[in-house]
Amino acid sequence: MAKDLAKELGYTYIDSGAMYRAVALYAIRKGWITESTMNEKALRKHISEIKITFNSNVNDGQDTYLNGENVENEIRSLKVANGASRVSTLGFVRSALVRQQQEMGKEKGIVMDGRDIGTVVFPEAELKFFITAPPEIRAKRRYDEMKAKGITPPAYEDILANVEERDLRDTTRAESPLRKANDALELDNTHVDIEGQLQWALDMFHRITAKNE
Repeated sequence: MAKDLAKELGYTYIDSGAMYRAVALYAIRKGWITESTMNEKALRKHISEIKITFNSNVNDGQDTYLNGENVENEIRSLKVANGASRVSTLGFVRSALVRQQQEMGKEKGIVMDGRDIGTVVFPEAELKFFITAPPEIRAKRRYDEMKAKGITPPAYEDILANVEERDLRDTTRAESPLRKANDALELDNTHVDIEGQLQWALDMFHRITAKNE
């Protein structure tokens, strides 16, 4: 929805979740994250070396770049998703990425997608959406999305377990926990298709901008 909304409005789309995945990928490549361990000291020491950017691709989408390398497909693996959930609990990682995100948003005209955007990154944002659906629905959508991209997905049960683990970790972490901002507009999109949720978002956008004129 965030991608489609940005395209309709001519805004820049920024996937903050991809940024945490890119940090996790960097740490995995360095051997700082394994299934059972995480070398926080090494990651803290080198966090300033990690620069994440977004560039348009030929499909009218955007790819994630880690220090100039296109890592869009690599960061979508379950292994990197698990790593992202772990690094996102670290205050120094969040601080570093929030600075990059706020820098991206200085000129406005952006749609930023993430779990702490309306509460931490841009608490004064002019429009906030809180989109939700049950874990089972979101896991099925992730499974279908990976297949559509030509990526062989893990078993649905593994994706569901990852979604539920991430939700628990993100809602209970001390640093920037996942929660709905008081002024966010909420949509449960369990039974709403892609076109319907985009139309809802556009309607909310035009309603808010009309009030501010």
